[in-house]
Amino acid sequence: MKYLGRLSRNDPLYGYLSREILPQLGVGGTSPDFRVYRLVGSNHVYLYEDRHTGVRLVGKFFGGTSDRSPESAFHCMEREFNNLHHLRGLGFTGYPHYIARPLGRNADLGCVLVEEYCHGRPLIDFILEAIREGAREPLFEKLGALACFLATLHNRTASGERVDFARDCDYFDRIVGRLENWRHMDCHEARELHRLKERWREKECMWQDSRVLVHGDVTPANILFGDGPWVIAIDLERMKTADRVLDVGRVAGELKHFFMRHAGNPSAAEPFIGHFVWEYAGHFPDRHSAFASITRRLPFHMGVTLLRIARNTWIDAKYRRQLLDEARKTLR
Repeated sequence: MKYLGRLSRNDPLYGYLSREILPQLGVGGTSPDFRVYRLVGSNHVYLYEDRHTGVRLVGKFFGGTSDRSPESAFHCMEREFNNLHHLRGLGFTGYPHYIARPLGRNADLGCVLVEEYCHGRPLIDFILEAIREGAREPLFEKLGALACFLATLHNRTASGERVDFARDCDYFDRIVGRLENWRHMDCHEARELHRLKERWREKECMWQDSRVLVHGDVTPANILFGDGPWVIAIDLERMKTADRVLDVGRVAGELKHFFMRHAGNPSAAEPFIGHFVWEYAGHFPDRHSAFASITRRLPFHMGVTLLRIARNTWIDAKYRRQLLDEARKTLR
C-alpha cells in the first residue's frame, strides 16, 4: 500500500464519496479529509481513508486503461457490482464467510466501483510464512477454512446444468495463443499443449459434474482471513458458472507456483494441496468419492493456472520456462 496524498475537495470523486457513499455508513455532517493509498490490484485500486472518522473505502477503477474500451469498462464495473450483491444475497454477509459490501458505482468517474474496506490477512502471507519460516500449521488451518468457503459457495449455487468443458478448452487456447504470440514458447511446444488439451477434452469426467458459481480468480491476494475460520473474498470481476474444480485447481496451481518460485521445489506444495482438496471433499456426503472425482479433474485446471501465471510481464524468462515445463508435466 503506497500513500499518494490527499483527495482534493475539487475532485468530482470527493463530492461523490462525501454525498453518496459516506451517508450509507452513518457518516454525515462533516467535511471529510481523505488520505489516498494505492492498493495492489489488476485494475486501478485505491484506498480512501477519512482522517476525521477513520472510515475506509475502496475504489476500483475499470476505466482509463488502454486495453479496455469504455463499453467494456462499464460492463466490468456493472458485473462486479452485481456479483457482490448476488453473493451477499446468498448469505455471505457475516461470520465465517463474508463478501465486501458494494456501496456504489459511477460510470462518469472512471467507471469506479466503491465498496467497504475489509480487514484481513491475505493467503499470500500464510504461504510465504510457511515457506520462509516453517509456519506450516497456520497455512493448513487457513486452507481448511478456504476449502469450507469454496465448498459452501459451490454447493449453495449448484445447478442442474452440466459443465460445458468446451469453454475451459477455449480459455486454454487463448492462453497458449498469447504465450506463443508473445514468443514465450515456439509452435512445437504450443502444438504439444494443444494435444494434451484434446486428451483432456476426451475424458468423460471433465463433462459430468453440474455447473456451480465459481469465484473465478482465487489467487492468494484475493482471499483474506480473520481469526479462526473467518474468510473474506474480494475481486469478483471474473465470477461465473463453471466446474467447481476451476476454483480448486486455481488454488492448487497457485500453491505449486509459490513453492516453486520461493522454495525452489514445486513438490513441497503437495502436502498443502492434498490437505486443501481433502478438506474440500469433506463437505460432501461421500468424502472419498468426492476426493477421487476432484483429483481426476484437478491436473487440467492446475496446468491452466500455471500457464496463466506464465503470461505475467513480471515473470523473467528463466522462471517462465519453469512454469511452462511444470504446466506441461502437470497436464500429462
